Amino acid sequence: MKLLQTIRRMSQGASEVPLSALRLKYCERKDAFLEDNIKVKNPFCVFRDWLELALKTPEILEPNAAALATVSAEGRPSNRYVLVKEATAEGFTFFTNYGSRKAEDIKSNPYVAISFYWLPLRRSVRIEGVAEKISVEDSLKYFHQRPRASQIGAAASPQSQRIPSRSYLDDVEAAIKLELGPDGEVPLPNWGGYLVRPDLIEFWQGQTDRLHDRIRFRRGGGVESEVDSKLVHKGEDGWVYERLAP
Repeated sequence: MKLLQTIRRMSQGASEVPLSALRLKYCERKDAFLEDNIKVKNPFCVFRDWLELALKTPEILEPNAAALATVSAEGRPSNRYVLVKEATAEGFTFFTNYGSRKAEDIKSNPYVAISFYWLPLRRSVRIEGVAEKISVEDSLKYFHQRPRASQIGAAASPQSQRIPSRSYLDDVEAAIKLELGPDGEVPLPNWGGYLVRPDLIEFWQGQTDRLHDRIRFRRGGGVESEVDSKLVHKGEDGWVYERLAP
């Protein structure tokens, strides 16, 4: 609460507190995230447990919001927030316009990273893997589950492209509504889902003394040959796990 009050004072110009002075109380040592806390040594199981707690935490308004990082063909990184709409043993699914900057990046370089940050829980999850388009059928199914206004919005917006004004979007939206009428089905635009198949998932939990907990799961590329039961431990379903220094 004191941190929030300080930030509010700063935003109102009532305080000259430097950003370097901001300190948030994290978890105590007794609440450390230990290997023994992981009953099933599979990162998808850990993620589901952490997500379930995030869903039950009222202060977290969008627990499925995550930062998605991509890299262009020229090697330029880009980062933005997306809403992860499905998390399964296959991976993590989000939706976007296939003409957007993120889609263009993925077309040339499918390696991406996703980061969740649940501040009230002092927890973060980092994911790295390969993004691939899901089927048109699955994209269409989800598209028509969205509110009709969101469907029309997706059809009206040439995401990441230059447009002359805000009113341009309003005019395109109005034209679509007029063409479809009040009940016409919105056709699927150049839009759909990506499934991120992870080969790395890291779980971070903040500690007040800054000796944060970091446990990383990896799979693929012969990682199981690294298992020595000291630094690298054998997990389940082809995963290995290890603790990292903060």
